[in-house]
Amino acid sequence: MKTAAAFDPILPGPRRRAGDHGHVLHIAPFPPVLVTKQPEAVHTPQRRTKIWDLSRNLHCSIVGTCLSSGDLRQVLTKASIVCYGLSEHDLHGQGVLLAARHDNAAKLLHKALDKRHRLVISQFDAAKTVEQVRSLWHDAVKRGEIPGAYWAALTHPATNDALIRDVFGEVHMLSHLVGAANRADIRRLSVLEAENAELREKLQRQQDLLREGLTSRDAKIRDLSDLLTRQIADHAGRQSVNTDSTGQSTLTRLVSDLERRLTSEVNRRTLLEKRLASALEELRRERALREAATNSEAVLREELTTVERSLLPVAADGEDLPTTPVSCQGLSLLYVGGRPNQVGHLRALSERLGATFLQHDGGVEDRTGLLAGLVSRADIVMFPVDCVSHEAVTMVKRLCRQAAKPYMPLRSAGMGSFVAALGRTDMMGARSDHSIRASV
Repeated sequence: MKTAAAFDPILPGPRRRAGDHGHVLHIAPFPPVLVTKQPEAVHTPQRRTKIWDLSRNLHCSIVGTCLSSGDLRQVLTKASIVCYGLSEHDLHGQGVLLAARHDNAAKLLHKALDKRHRLVISQFDAAKTVEQVRSLWHDAVKRGEIPGAYWAALTHPATNDALIRDVFGEVHMLSHLVGAANRADIRRLSVLEAENAELREKLQRQQDLLREGLTSRDAKIRDLSDLLTRQIADHAGRQSVNTDSTGQSTLTRLVSDLERRLTSEVNRRTLLEKRLASALEELRRERALREAATNSEAVLREELTTVERSLLPVAADGEDLPTTPVSCQGLSLLYVGGRPNQVGHLRALSERLGATFLQHDGGVEDRTGLLAGLVSRADIVMFPVDCVSHEAVTMVKRLCRQAAKPYMPLRSAGMGSFVAALGRTDMMGARSDHSIRASV
């Protein structure tokens, strides 16, 4: 039995051409700049690798990770490719096709990537060996500055095939890590929904039993009341004018007994009514929990969908590519609070979408006095409600109201909540305000 070969970003995918009649034509396994092995004593060439010289299997991840939708649209327009009406997915596909062409259009794409990441490229230019390039890449990953470092590492003259496979693998796995976290939340929510349904069934059975008990009790009370009325009437009919003391005593005992039984039934009814009220209150709470769980599931599914669309997985030639969220080109986002190990990823995603990412830790190490200046620079302010102090939230809301800036509380400090917030309709106001200020 043949085993499937592992996906290799260096090896180009097969291409068909007219007249092959089903036979697959494979191009050279490595681009020339990656196949030629230089002896240790030979100086590394100084020319950076062009995008069309890289394996086609890398083009999808480069276009999706290193270039924003706005920059890609500008490149396609300069290359005389009509972008009107194209979805984000179609734009991405056009960019991937453009990367494989050795013409003026591909040069425009390469130039746009160099321009966007010129600062990072200048940092990598100081590296002379593959180990120095690898060290710079690892430092960039720790800071969460993935897009520029990815492009600079792939095109550096000293980069070899092993390093390309390593950096490609790290970028590829980033999308899986974010998606897996959101899917785990949805699995936990499914368990809670099952438990909620079981509790609701149990509560319904208890409520039915209580109703039956109340109905039976009311019937007994009516029967006792009727019996008392009949016995009093019968006794009154038989009683003569000279009723003896013995008959009077018997009637008194009968009335007392019936009154005790009636009091007992009234107390029992009161107890059942309390139990019914308690059961109804428990049902109300369960319904509220179910509604909250349903709303939470909707939010989680929205976050998962947005994350999976925003982090484009690397696909072989011919595979479908998911869409990306709406562009945040030019927006300035202020993120207050959060987890330090997440900030780098949030910054990388914001820059990938064309936004400027500002951050304040909510007063842990940063001075709260800096918040006023940051709010004035931002188009919108976000803060995760599960990872920020109450004092910081109060100050952010007050500063936003004073500066007429919108703010958006996030469900959690995770990547999913941040990505979902970028695609919400609440962001439309910030985009509109930014467009108005930019046009003034």
